[in-house]
Amino acid sequence: METKRVFLTREGLRKAEEELSQLVSGRRPEVAERIRMARGFGELAENAEYIEAKNEQALVEGRIATLEDLLNHAVLIEDEERAKGVVDLGAHVVVVTEDGEEAYDIVGATEADPMRGLISNESPLGRALVGHKAGETVEWEAPAGRNTVTIKKVR
Repeated sequence: METKRVFLTREGLRKAEEELSQLVSGRRPEVAERIRMARGFGELAENAEYIEAKNEQALVEGRIATLEDLLNHAVLIEDEERAKGVVDLGAHVVVVTEDGEEAYDIVGATEADPMRGLISNESPLGRALVGHKAGETVEWEAPAGRNTVTIKKVR
């Protein structure tokens, strides 16, 4: 079985580590205390506070497991390993579309946030841009149809 890799920037890695630390040292003990307190409120099957706390515990534990798995499979995107001037993970790309210029950072799927200019290397546009250089025109398939962009700058 192939080990899944999760590509993260330094910022993405830092955020995941911070969230995991907060959940393990903050939320997990808080929820455990809520469960302990709720046990004293009567019959567990009819105890709304207990049921709510147990549901929250399941969510917290699920998120902890997800973050631990993510961090166990994380591959740090290093700028030094990327060929200069070629679009790849970690690159900042300025493209020209029929609507004007747009700037994107190419990140792994976990960090993608198109509204903030972070596109995944697995997205249609990201996949099309990877491997190309400034001055090249790239076609890609979007849900609305075929699009063309010209790469203006890569750093």
